[in-house]
Amino acid sequence: MKKYPFIITALALITMGCKRTQDPFEIDKGHIGLLTDSTQVKDIKSLFSNDSVVILTGRDAMMNPNKGIEIFDKEGKSLLELTAKSKNDSTSTISTVKVIDPRFKTPKGINVNSTFGDLEKNYKISKIETTWRNVVVFVNEFDGFFTIEKSELPGELQFDQNAKIEAIQIPDQAKIKYFMIGW
Repeated sequence: MKKYPFIITALALITMGCKRTQDPFEIDKGHIGLLTDSTQVKDIKSLFSNDSVVILTGRDAMMNPNKGIEIFDKEGKSLLELTAKSKNDSTSTISTVKVIDPRFKTPKGINVNSTFGDLEKNYKISKIETTWRNVVVFVNEFDGFFTIEKSELPGELQFDQNAKIEAIQIPDQAKIKYFMIGW
């Protein structure tokens, strides 16, 4: 009978010791490092306490409507650009995250330095859309999309605004310009 409290304590300590710590640069469904789909604007500074957080307000926010919050590392290198669902509301959650730094990567190793070939080998492409200057590639595994500049495409596709571009038309070596996560 006296062994049970010892066994329960030992099991609890083992279980707590085995918990995996969150990789601050992992991108997966519902999170980017410590940032989740339920993170509020007011919590950003504490999550990135070792980095520089710039929250654009007033005229700066009006000039850059897609850049509500910028996060830089200690050396001043841009890491992420965040947009809140509601501007000027500290309890608002984040709606989109633009991934800039190549240290942020998916569990399959895709980051902003990857190519379309890397992306296609590792993820199922669900949809491809074109904009005036870019091709936007959506994948099934998480709530995001990858942007590739049209300049990476064959010449005949770069200037045709009505072209329906398919995965087979995008060269494997086409570089990812950036990728966005949306919640």
